[in-house]
Amino acid sequence: MKRTGVADLPLHPGKAPRWLFERMVKLGRAISEILILEYGRDEFLRRLSDPFWFQAFSCVLGFDWHSSGTTTVTCGALKEAINLSEYGISVAGGKGSVSRKTPDEIKKFGEILSLSDSRIDSLIYSSRMAAKVDNSAIQDGYNLYHHVFIFSEDGKWVVIQQGMNEKNRYARRYHWLSEDVKSFVNEPHSGIAGYERKERVLNMVARESEECRKACVDIVKENPKKLVNWFRRISYQKTLDGEEMLSMPMSINWSLMKKIYDFQPTNYEELLSIRGVGPKTVRSLALIADLIYGSKPSWRDPIKFTFTVGGKDGVPYPVDRKVMDETIDILANSIKEAKIGDKEKMKALKRLRVLIPEGIR
Repeated sequence: MKRTGVADLPLHPGKAPRWLFERMVKLGRAISEILILEYGRDEFLRRLSDPFWFQAFSCVLGFDWHSSGTTTVTCGALKEAINLSEYGISVAGGKGSVSRKTPDEIKKFGEILSLSDSRIDSLIYSSRMAAKVDNSAIQDGYNLYHHVFIFSEDGKWVVIQQGMNEKNRYARRYHWLSEDVKSFVNEPHSGIAGYERKERVLNMVARESEECRKACVDIVKENPKKLVNWFRRISYQKTLDGEEMLSMPMSINWSLMKKIYDFQPTNYEELLSIRGVGPKTVRSLALIADLIYGSKPSWRDPIKFTFTVGGKDGVPYPVDRKVMDETIDILANSIKEAKIGDKEKMKALKRLRVLIPEGIR
């Protein structure tokens, strides 16, 4: 059974002090190496894809227990900590403008790992579609500003990305794991963590939206002139279900609609993957699909909640630098000795787990 609770992730100003970030990198490297040595790359990726584990990991590293920085700085520390050549795992992307460099970094790191061009292209596509889904297919009021794509030389990957609600200044974090993604447009997430569960969120990747997704594809394959007539019929700000929760955009990019029509997508993933298809297009098509065909989208908020404890800002207590440094040394020595065949310290660390009370594991 997974432990669940609530995590508020407010925006905190400033940045992690250098003394803390350097220790986060060292401790993050030690923990990552132990996990990879003991359980393998696949399990390491699985744990990063779990919002609860990731939150706990960030707290162990000493960052804010409930800040949006648990995502951005922890991922930044991992990017510096993971040794690509030694473990065959790469961390691409980051916060703000760095996130836009993700495709170039995937290509660069993929070439270092000797991945084929087709495998690299597939990874870049996965990165782009994860961002497109969370920015456009799920309309929950959180705009993405952080995107990290972690992948192995086996071609398996994890996405950790975060959006910010400009009104309340809280964040929402989205986790993806390649082995769980059977479809980019049908329940693709391994977990979503954030501040609140909303009553109504346009969720075009919910399983309940399947008929609406099919209707949207049928709509764009019609002659754009027909779409113009439909748009005129409902352009008076009528909303789905007759409630003022999701308004029809004031205009539609008709040149984009012509481009989509010429493309003739065969399914919703192809439709969503077309460059230029964003939140307004997704919302417009969902409205038309509902009002013309009666194919309703899902309003279910896909968020899952997590519970954490921690520390950088002294909440619930300050970071103890001495203890953190000693922990890093112990783990580093265990890793060094495990690499030369002495795994007794690693086994001892495992045995310590049974002494930890269940409630704080």
